[in-house]
Amino acid sequence: MTRSARVLVVSTRAAAGQYTDRTGPVIREWLVERGFETPEPVVVADADIATALPQVLAENPDVLLTTGGTGVSPDDRTPEVTLAVLDAELPGLSEEQRRRGAEKTPAALLSRGRAGVSGRTVVMNLPGSSGGVRDGLAVLGGVLDHLLDQLAGGDH
Repeated sequence: MTRSARVLVVSTRAAAGQYTDRTGPVIREWLVERGFETPEPVVVADADIATALPQVLAENPDVLLTTGGTGVSPDDRTPEVTLAVLDAELPGLSEEQRRRGAEKTPAALLSRGRAGVSGRTVVMNLPGSSGGVRDGLAVLGGVLDHLLDQLAGGDH
């Protein structure tokens, strides 16, 4: 059975072509290496997250990972939009991601990313930094197969 994943890059500068996003391709490669059918990342401006996230979720991927928009800037709305679509939160994933990041840089504690389940899709917000993405993927990698198995009705 083929598993599917999507990557949503939330960056106003990348969407405008002022900056080349480097996090989306890293996330996509990580997913592909784990056997997920994953198209190229979708890149949207911060202001478009409220429209883009539900659109990508409507594709019903097994996993949806976002990158960017998790800080405290006025246009960082990824956590709020994500929370609105979650059926169940998985706060341990985000807490561990922040903890691991803070071991390297105190600024990791400013990330407000969320993680949880929307329908049958695992959703996790990763920061827009390459270090934050690595930390988040390391956390998710340890539990992703088990989490997907549980969502499919598997035993605990």
